[in-house]
Amino acid sequence: MNEFVIDFDHVWKKYSLQTDRPGFKEFFVNCHKFIEKRRERNSHFYALKDLTVTIERGECVGIIGKNGAGKSTLLSLMLGTILPSEGKVKVTDRITPLLELGAGLHPDLTGRENVVLNGVLLGLTRSEVLDRMCSIIDFSEIEEFIDRPVRTYSSGMYLRLVFSVAVHADPKVLIIDEILSVGDEEFQRKSKEVMLQLIKGGATTILVSHNLLVIQEICSRALWLDHGTLMADGDPTRIIESYRGKAHP
Repeated sequence: MNEFVIDFDHVWKKYSLQTDRPGFKEFFVNCHKFIEKRRERNSHFYALKDLTVTIERGECVGIIGKNGAGKSTLLSLMLGTILPSEGKVKVTDRITPLLELGAGLHPDLTGRENVVLNGVLLGLTRSEVLDRMCSIIDFSEIEEFIDRPVRTYSSGMYLRLVFSVAVHADPKVLIIDEILSVGDEEFQRKSKEVMLQLIKGGATTILVSHNLLVIQEICSRALWLDHGTLMADGDPTRIIESYRGKAHP
């Protein structure tokens, strides 16, 4: 029996639709209107609905779906930054996130200083980070700028450095959200190659991307979400064909 690293058991995630609360004076004068509006509309929506999924150690799973499908909510639950409204989420190993937003570099520190800081936060010792420093910088291809503050970096340089640190940190479970689209074609090709090496080495990988070709090339399994519902789970080629048929009639 294979060992799971992430398990969702009948998970629901509910968000409130309530707008900003009125001030006391506004509510006092127009309280009847607010009460009527509250009765008329639903007060919440479900970003995920009764999701049951198990991801096993060593799998590479692609997650597809339109904007608003529930992909970001799913990742947030995996990372533990939010909790389910119902059901249970179990994670058995440390997760290394590679997210386009909030990638985690300090803007006032140099690239080199951020490599040390981020590497330690991802579980390496300072000595291990320093041993890998040259390799990290070489892979990122921003050696010319490595001793400048990160606030001077372009978004592409920023994400290249984040990606390089993460893949050199011996990740056990890697979550990637659209970051493989960073850089030119050569860097994207190099990124895919190192991803495949990590997968072959046993790293569990969850990849969110609107680039269906990347999902098809890298992943051994795909999940298709639509308005919080798991539409399909299985072979990437088959699921992508079904998704294209529904998403682009």
